[in-house]
Amino acid sequence: MAAKYVIGVDVGTGSARAGIFDAAGRMLASAKQDFALFHAPGAIVEQSSSEIWAAVCTAVKLSREEAGVGAGDVAGIGFDATCSLVVLGEGGEPLAVGPSEDPARDIIVWMDHRAVAQAERINAMGHDVLRYVGGRISPEMETPKLLWLLENRPAQFRAAWQFFDLADFLTWRATGDLARSTCTVTCKWTYLAHERRWDDSYFRAIGLGVLADEGFARIGRNVVDPGSPVGAGLTAKAASELGLRAGTPVSAGMIDAHAGGIGTVGADGDAQACLAYVFGTSSCTMTTTAEPVFVPGVWGPYYSAMVPAMWLNEGGQSAAGAAMEQLLAMHPAAAEGARRAAAEGQSLPALLSTLAARKVPSLSQAAQLSNGLHVVPEFLGNRAPFADPHARALIAGLGMENDLDSLVALYVAGICGIGYGLRQIIDTQAAAGAPIARVVISGGAGRDDLVRQLLADVTGKPVLATQAQEPVLLGAAMLGAVAGGLCADVQEAMSGMSHIGKTYTPAGGDIAALHDARYDAFRRLQDVGRAIR
Repeated sequence: MAAKYVIGVDVGTGSARAGIFDAAGRMLASAKQDFALFHAPGAIVEQSSSEIWAAVCTAVKLSREEAGVGAGDVAGIGFDATCSLVVLGEGGEPLAVGPSEDPARDIIVWMDHRAVAQAERINAMGHDVLRYVGGRISPEMETPKLLWLLENRPAQFRAAWQFFDLADFLTWRATGDLARSTCTVTCKWTYLAHERRWDDSYFRAIGLGVLADEGFARIGRNVVDPGSPVGAGLTAKAASELGLRAGTPVSAGMIDAHAGGIGTVGADGDAQACLAYVFGTSSCTMTTTAEPVFVPGVWGPYYSAMVPAMWLNEGGQSAAGAAMEQLLAMHPAAAEGARRAAAEGQSLPALLSTLAARKVPSLSQAAQLSNGLHVVPEFLGNRAPFADPHARALIAGLGMENDLDSLVALYVAGICGIGYGLRQIIDTQAAAGAPIARVVISGGAGRDDLVRQLLADVTGKPVLATQAQEPVLLGAAMLGAVAGGLCADVQEAMSGMSHIGKTYTPAGGDIAALHDARYDAFRRLQDVGRAIR
């Protein structure tokens, strides 16, 4: 009997997750394995590729065992991961990327901002390539980080055999093939997918000419679209580690947010009308257009980076779920709230959502609980639409209250602040020629009903949630389904494996007017923040 299940693997900021799906997109089982995140002075954040691969293997084995699916019943596997930089020496040996000198710490994590100065120098050059990253490159992207390595750790840079985006590292580790994904290298490395080439002049201009001299052998000569089978499938070694059969098809991977995009936008039937909003540790917005749209401060347009043969604009917030954690941790009642949440078996944000919902007749009215508090939650800068890594959070309207009710008010104000940032991206894109009609949400921080309703009210757009509880995992599984032959292409997988579960309709009247006023305050605070900085 033909294999009929696929595996999706999602490597986030703190854990690897694996899910087993059937051809209709139903998840049979999932498993999660945590891994470490190392912080150091200078905005340095690092990880270990060896530890991440081990976590992937554990999660895959556990999920398959829980699902009761045999190794021979798996038709394909797809990977997604954060856009983090993996540095390997000869033979695939890890190389230290920071002052710890620990070779196990061979990943510069997406949120690492050590390369701010390099990004600013690159932006000052104004190379034409920057048109395809919203006009300004981010320190979260890979060429500024590569330049930092060359300037600060030249021996490691010279010793590096390959520089991988994390998703591409996973497919290499699984297959032994050095193919890169169009998604990763286009969105984070300045590959021009619409022309199927790297721009030599850009690399020479910014000081990375050595990579051009080598014919880009260390960052990817063979670039293939997500869903394409990589190599000859799982190697015998990787298959043994994962508990699967050698030769099982492996798809070219994706950045995690983009996997969430394909796992959601196809459910509506009109990818161009839907903005994919992935609300996790950070947030990503993904908008699909038939023709390229240039939006200052919004990454892209990227060709075939998410939906094949379509253009993608990518925005988002550098800290979203993480911003909420930071915001709540500052409140005097945070410890009390955390203890109560733990006693009730839930997270602090989940508890605060529950308490807020109990206080109002409808979820839309929860915005009134913000009680004059205004939050611009840009703790880690503004990713879009200002591409400003120096922006910082602002809070206005604080009083002397220090009880749990005031913590609920701060939580609601924070969620609204996240929503106003989203609305700002939507407005900016619409003005540039990329309007959207609906928001399709995914990500762990966006699962709560209150959060979804507030985002609908704030943006004035319906917020749609898919039936899949794990749409990012589903997106990765869709890639495996294409590589394994269960679906003819990514578009067929998107329409056949994803389905809308619930729609949150924006409130009108007084609630809409309240958010209009608060959105105006949000933008005024941003202006003040820039002025006083």
